[in-house]
Amino acid sequence: MKELESLSRDDFPTRIFHIPDIHKYCNTEAKKTIFCETDFIACAVWCMHPGQELPIHSHKAADDIWVVLKGQADYFPETGKKVLIKAGDIIVARPGEKHGMKNNYDEDFLMLGFAGPVPIGFIPEKLYEDE
Repeated sequence: MKELESLSRDDFPTRIFHIPDIHKYCNTEAKKTIFCETDFIACAVWCMHPGQELPIHSHKAADDIWVVLKGQADYFPETGKKVLIKAGDIIVARPGEKHGMKNNYDEDFLMLGFAGPVPIGFIPEKLYEDE
């Protein structure tokens, strides 16, 4: 078998990312760190301490895919509704579908988010019917 040439990970700073190097928590609010953006998709790491939230929203023409890596949170799939999400879950929101979350638990929450096409836009939605 032929040998492949070994290269350094450092030769690919826009193609190989190491989550421990790019995730950041903020003491006052949920923290979104965009680590890659192409002409088609935005890729981010979301970090939330207990009590922090990503408000319920939708996107007119973009898909939003979340991959939960650590912790758990209450996911808002619709106004007035919640579902527990946890490490290992993949959440898909298609264009026009509501989504948001709050870390109502005792440990930090960490997830990857992939959204596209860009620009994704942000349409705030109501968490409760009477808002």
